Amino acid sequence: MAATPQIPQPVPEKKTEPVKTSNRAATLFAAWVRDLIISLAISAFIIVFLYQPVKVEGTSMMPSLDDQERIFINKFVYRIEPIQHGDIVVFRYPRDPAKSFIKRVIGVAGDHVRIVDGRVSLNGKTLVEDYVPPAYQDDRSYPDVIVPPESFFVLGDHRSLSNDSRDFGPVDASFIYGKAVFGYWPVDKMGRLR
Repeated sequence: MAATPQIPQPVPEKKTEPVKTSNRAATLFAAWVRDLIISLAISAFIIVFLYQPVKVEGTSMMPSLDDQERIFINKFVYRIEPIQHGDIVVFRYPRDPAKSFIKRVIGVAGDHVRIVDGRVSLNGKTLVEDYVPPAYQDDRSYPDVIVPPESFFVLGDHRSLSNDSRDFGPVDASFIYGKAVFGYWPVDKMGRLR
């Protein structure tokens, strides 16, 4: 039996359709919108629960914080660690909770705070406050006070221009909602706050 040769059949050419640019553009736009929504959701989570950008208004914390300086506050940190001496905290003003103040923690619950001629004494020892330049000191006195439980005695670094615990008393812990942690504007003051 002889084999019959097979004649190769021509392979039909595949017809390629031109890529529809409208479909490709729609896909790219959908991916961009998806990424934007995810980015906004992450940013909202960070701002609502962790870090919040705020603008300092006023001069009561100079030279540490200038008027109109932009900073980040950490809104979560005090859920895992206690408020400590020297922390710069943001809190609702006790006399008008619609307003926010920013000050430095001088005394915590149980501390004895006294100010004589502008010199702050904490538990009988004069504080060394290198963040208060001589030009920003004042000579006001404040009688010895024991900081109540769940409260904090706060002062501004610009002592001669600050409305602080010398005026409205210790701040209840429930009013404190963040710790100032990082300055980002102006650029020359960018960095961690102390």
